Amino acid sequence: MIKNVIKIVAGVVVFLAVLQLFWLWGFCRFYVGPNQMAVISAKNGAALEPGQILAREGQKGIREEPLGEGRHFLNPIFYEREIVPVTIIPPGKVGIVTSKIGEKLPTGEFIAERGQKGIWRDVLGPGKYRMNTYGYNIEIVDAISIPIGYAGVITSRSGQQAPDGRFANDAQKGVRKDVLQPGLYYVNPQAYKVDVLEIGINQVSLLGQDGSKVITKARQLGQNDALNVLQSNMLEKQEAQRMDYFSKRLGSSAASARKRDQQLDVSSGKMVRSTAPASLEEGEINLSELVSFPSRDGFPISLDMTVEFELNPADIAGIYRRYGDLPAVVDKIIMPQITSISRNKGSEYRAKDFIVGEGRETFQNDLTESLEETLGGKDIKVYNALIRHVEVPGEIRAPIQQASIAVEQDLTNKERQNTARKEAELNTEMSLINQRGEQVMQETEKLKAEIAADLEKQVATIQAGTLKKEAEIRKATAAINADKVRVLGEANASALEKVDGEKAKGLQLKTTAFGDPVAYARWIFAEKLNPTMKLNVIHAGEGTLWTDLENTGFAELGGARQLKSQGKTR
Repeated sequence: MIKNVIKIVAGVVVFLAVLQLFWLWGFCRFYVGPNQMAVISAKNGAALEPGQILAREGQKGIREEPLGEGRHFLNPIFYEREIVPVTIIPPGKVGIVTSKIGEKLPTGEFIAERGQKGIWRDVLGPGKYRMNTYGYNIEIVDAISIPIGYAGVITSRSGQQAPDGRFANDAQKGVRKDVLQPGLYYVNPQAYKVDVLEIGINQVSLLGQDGSKVITKARQLGQNDALNVLQSNMLEKQEAQRMDYFSKRLGSSAASARKRDQQLDVSSGKMVRSTAPASLEEGEINLSELVSFPSRDGFPISLDMTVEFELNPADIAGIYRRYGDLPAVVDKIIMPQITSISRNKGSEYRAKDFIVGEGRETFQNDLTESLEETLGGKDIKVYNALIRHVEVPGEIRAPIQQASIAVEQDLTNKERQNTARKEAELNTEMSLINQRGEQVMQETEKLKAEIAADLEKQVATIQAGTLKKEAEIRKATAAINADKVRVLGEANASALEKVDGEKAKGLQLKTTAFGDPVAYARWIFAEKLNPTMKLNVIHAGEGTLWTDLENTGFAELGGARQLKSQGKTR
């Protein structure tokens, strides 16, 4: 009975487990693919608080945290899901987050920190982000790319307004002291306004009735096409702001004419801005104004000029805070100083001074020094103020030009006379030089002959001395050789005499010892005999000697036969 109950219980458990697995795998399972996320909504739970958008754990509504990529299990009776793509921010872009949830901002503020409702100050850099679209809105915009030759001036849009004449700090609104060097920056354009200003040397040209031009630093393109696009977009935005400035300053009609005349040389990267004359309000300076003034002697003078100036990166933020963008700097500071100083300095010179070269150069140097001093106090460095064209009334220009031409003609004639005299002197000097050259050549040949003769004499003397020395050396060598032969002969004779004499004495003593020379000779003969030699006396019988040798055994058979063979052969 108990066994049956256990089997039934086990079967029920297995059935429920299979049913649970079927339910989870068949109805609760869902999959979130790559670059996707699942927004989950709870069907049951506590109600949301007033103003609350996203639900927390245990509340009914859209949950704040979405589910990431992969396999998940949720009961469809209690939860709903929505598969949406994640936010992907590509390189060179930033994401501006507007939060719909969080604490409320203080009155007057519109830039929020993380955890507050509103536009976040921090931006999202390139990457993949899983943020609930019901609680956060992400706007993808370009990052800030500062081109080479430019600096980025930062203006904070939020916070309390900075005091007049001072830079804004981190919590204040206004122009910041630090500037952005060339490069890529992830900056929130809602929180910070970035203006790119040309640094380095720029030019302002006053062209009279043809208008004026501000030639800025050439933009340098890099190898990265994406960065080039970002930089071009940045410069286009800055140019649009400058167009708005001219539109307000010159009026809509003048701005339209300026827009038509504006040129952008893409190949060189130079932007040339030109303006046409327009009616301005009182106190404003027309950028196309001709520099004109009365001379000291009362004649009207007008001139064209080009002024080269530089904006230092360390001073660019202060210049922007005081005056604004580059066109405003030219319009409000540089152009008024050029026209004012030109009039003040020009009225100190006579009309003739602007025609004669020395007078014009003096006026140009005086004008440059005055501009350097005046604009240098405003952090604008001036390098040159070049006078390119001076317009003088015809009634004063013609006589001065004729007088100048007459003076120059007289100077030309005098120079021609001087030239002719110098040519005559030159011809005389050339003749003297040729004569002196011939004399030097003759003296040189003479010296060469004397040197050659002396050299031959020295060579002959050296050769004779060498032969004499050689003969003396040969004579001395012969004497030495003769003396050597004599000494060697005497030495050999003496040695022979002594050796042979001693030998003779030895023989004499030996002979004396034996008492008889014949006995001594026999003793010598016996000394020379072989010690192994045997002496046999053989009596010859009948037959020959060779036959007897075979029978005696004195010699071996082979030796005897050999002797016999040799005897026969003989």
